Amino acid sequence: MISRRKIHYPVTQWLGQYLYHFKRYSQIPLVYNDLLRFTGSIPYEDPKGKETLWLTVMYPQEIMQELRPQLTKIYTELKVGGDTAHHEHLTVDRIDFGEFGNSRPFRIRITNQYNDNSDYYYVKHADASRIYGLELEHILSPNRINYLARGNTLIEEHIAGVPGDVFAGNYLPRPDLNKVRVAKEFVKFNERCFIRLLGDMRSVNYVVDITPDFEAIQYRVRPIDFDQQSYHGRSKTYMAYHFDSNKDVTRLSFREMNRKTIAQYAEEERTQMSRRASVEKKRFQSLLASMAREELAPPENVARLKNGLRRVHGTDMFKGCESMGELTKLHIEYMLYDPDFSYNRKKRMFG
Repeated sequence: MISRRKIHYPVTQWLGQYLYHFKRYSQIPLVYNDLLRFTGSIPYEDPKGKETLWLTVMYPQEIMQELRPQLTKIYTELKVGGDTAHHEHLTVDRIDFGEFGNSRPFRIRITNQYNDNSDYYYVKHADASRIYGLELEHILSPNRINYLARGNTLIEEHIAGVPGDVFAGNYLPRPDLNKVRVAKEFVKFNERCFIRLLGDMRSVNYVVDITPDFEAIQYRVRPIDFDQQSYHGRSKTYMAYHFDSNKDVTRLSFREMNRKTIAQYAEEERTQMSRRASVEKKRFQSLLASMAREELAPPENVARLKNGLRRVHGTDMFKGCESMGELTKLHIEYMLYDPDFSYNRKKRMFG
């Protein structure tokens, strides 16, 4: 159970250089502090009238006049690289605030005035843990991540999909559900999270992308919350199937597949992650080198996680790590590259 907000870790010189070199840094307006100047709010309700954790916020007219062109400029920068000719017909339709998150996000709804089509992006308080999480997702997962950073402002593209809790409640019980494909994808998702140490993958922190294929439906689980990247000391925090909110899909996975099949799919995903890392070798090595210099978590969390990984893998190779960034780097390299790695050592993950 995760009950506290994590410590905020600012963007360091090493991470800043990485962001600049790989074009994640952008001269976007620094709007995060200005967005905090709202003077009123009402609870946001979803299209079915159900109240959510978001608040729709309101601003004095003079502040909104300042924010509107900056927010449309950010959207254009995120989508087409800042060509202003492409944002004159865009308007800021709504701003929502999420006080529940570690990054205290703002969700910006942008609407095309020609066709009333809307899109979203997020403005968040920049945090090093989260940025490392975004980059690891971009490099190691089958998903591409679009974001920009400058100063204390972090801009993220909306990740579309069915929220995990909605999927569990509305889709898992359906008789036409392809149970084996859901189980297979959840095993692969769990593996991706554990290898790169992305924690807190409760059902509200990921979405399920559902794509009709020529014979059956494909499912892909995508994390949407990267605040808990390489932070917690408990090793099970990085295993999605240990969370109570995932118990139904976990039971489905163990019911539909035996341990050999689970290990097969986990090995497939590990291999694919290794290949993705090889394709982005220079970028990946630069990211891990920067990460190895970072604290990212309190010392007591580092000490506890070292012991947890020792029990999971049956090796003392992590005992010399002094920071969470260094520990994450070694764990990724061990699971993706070390010829001595064996899935037999991960019996606690499947038992």
